[in-house]
Amino acid sequence: MTMPRRRLALSSLLLAALSFGGTMARAVDAAPRDLGDWTLAPSEDGQGCFLTRVYKRLGGTTLLLGLDRDGSNHLTVLNDNWSIKPKERLSLDFRLTSGGYPKHFAVGLALDGKRGFVTSFESAFPTYFAKSQRLDIARGDVPVERLMLDGSGAAIAALRDCVTAQTAAPAKASRDDAALDGIPRDPFSKKSRRK
Repeated sequence: MTMPRRRLALSSLLLAALSFGGTMARAVDAAPRDLGDWTLAPSEDGQGCFLTRVYKRLGGTTLLLGLDRDGSNHLTVLNDNWSIKPKERLSLDFRLTSGGYPKHFAVGLALDGKRGFVTSFESAFPTYFAKSQRLDIARGDVPVERLMLDGSGAAIAALRDCVTAQTAAPAKASRDDAALDGIPRDPFSKKSRRK
């Protein structure tokens, strides 16, 4: 049985929303680099990189754009004052300088005391984002946020370079791949017999 495309996309965003807190924390821990108003950080798991920008306004809006090695992206916007519930389904209008995404789906999340939403777009979104001067977000007639994107062109170029560097680098051994606590990688191989 196949899932309808919108339902599958929503399921993927719910998974992203559930795991997002850990991913962002790892990204913050992995040597962030300032690029003007933007901060760039690779994810610890080696699967992508993140751009973050904090806007000094009521509630301290945080914008985070993640780009994964497979080309997928995730846009998250958070604010101390928002009342979005985690996993809440949203329909928001996103407007860039060069075009828009009306009634685009998003999923609510809570992270570090802030509430907001996460969504994803087609693979060309980072290019449109880089060429835009502003991102307006609305919930029907209600404005949600108006975010200036100055410096986004250079920031997106650095984001892509970061992802390319992670793609070229050998993948880090995961806990499952390493022989930890005296447990060999393949306990059934002839080399793994204890003396």
